[in-house]
Amino acid sequence: MAISTGKAGALLNHQFMNSTTTFQQRYTELKAAQEALITKTNARQDESNGIYTRYKNPVITPRHVPVEWRYDLNPETNPNLMERFGINATFNSGAIKLNGKYLLVVRVEGADRKSFFAVAESDNGIDNFRFWERPCLIPENETPDTNIYDMRLVAHEDGWIYGLFCTERRAPDAPEGDQSSAVAQCGIVRTKDLVTWDRLPDLKTPSPQQRNVVLHPEFVDGRYGFYTRPQDSFIEAGKGGGIGFGLSSSMENAMIAEELVIDRKQYHTVYEAKNGLGPAPIKTGFGWLHLAHGVRNTAAGLRYVLYMFLTDLNDITKVIHKPNGYFIAPEGEERVGDVSNVVFSNGWIKNEDGSVLIYYASSDTRQHVALSSVDCLLDYVMNTPEDQLRSAGSVQSICHIIDANKLVLVQ
Repeated sequence: MAISTGKAGALLNHQFMNSTTTFQQRYTELKAAQEALITKTNARQDESNGIYTRYKNPVITPRHVPVEWRYDLNPETNPNLMERFGINATFNSGAIKLNGKYLLVVRVEGADRKSFFAVAESDNGIDNFRFWERPCLIPENETPDTNIYDMRLVAHEDGWIYGLFCTERRAPDAPEGDQSSAVAQCGIVRTKDLVTWDRLPDLKTPSPQQRNVVLHPEFVDGRYGFYTRPQDSFIEAGKGGGIGFGLSSSMENAMIAEELVIDRKQYHTVYEAKNGLGPAPIKTGFGWLHLAHGVRNTAAGLRYVLYMFLTDLNDITKVIHKPNGYFIAPEGEERVGDVSNVVFSNGWIKNEDGSVLIYYASSDTRQHVALSSVDCLLDYVMNTPEDQLRSAGSVQSICHIIDANKLVLVQ
């Protein structure tokens, strides 16, 4: 390192010498604080609605990102131990259980607004998540991605683990003065171990834009099934709003000729502006359990919540049960963050005992977990009243519950 000369140089050299004496102390403090955060025991919240129970602490935050990724640890090149690569958010994680470990493919967003993927591992799925040594190396195709995010992980019956994610690029026809117009499509990778990723061509569909695409975990009539979100523009769903479904004969050149909307957006509901599927559905004896997000506009901006529905075992495009309203909405500190008043999920894990860990992000900032079970989720989806789409209908649903309770109390 060059040594400065002169009066100003002497001051800088003095500051550098002082920083070298505290460099190790500062590094030790950074590592100790991160270790305390990672190893903090998570506990269930005291209150529960009987459907699921939230855990008190986020499972992944920007401070979980390794110190070695954010700081140059050479006292010669970074004498003041400044953060060189800032992390803005850790959220919207795909999830899978592999070799007995709970793995999250986390969307990590840098201070530069670019997102990338990184794997975090835990023994129990509720705390002690540690990032692997390096972020995921996702190959680019012939048209490089500007931004990639929100991976859905699916262990398909063909033997591969697929990762479907949003790939974003600047709109090619946007005028020079417009630096925000973008085109979103579905990127596809596959892997066996979440270490080595093979990039496949982007999914082709009839829709101008695609986000929130999810792969069905089983073949459908010998083909690959995709849940899509046909969309007219990057932000607005337009006339294409709803959760769609389509088939492709190949993953190597995935192409959907026709999209069938199976769950539409609807006026004055929690999914009136747009909706999209979260993680891949869970198969049960009563049908396929789906977790989705719904969006409505408010005076404070877009509000994202989660909702659920059940599709038929034999006809997966047929919705047979759909509870009214939201399943999970942001509460308390979850409502505040980089993009406030948002919850989003693209990952859940069903355990061998039937319990389900639901990973949801709050306000595009941090990752949380809630605990439920297949039995509880089925009970909720199949026995909760459906949305009657009118205020009078809501009152009728409540009166039915009141009347049924009177009969029970009489007995």
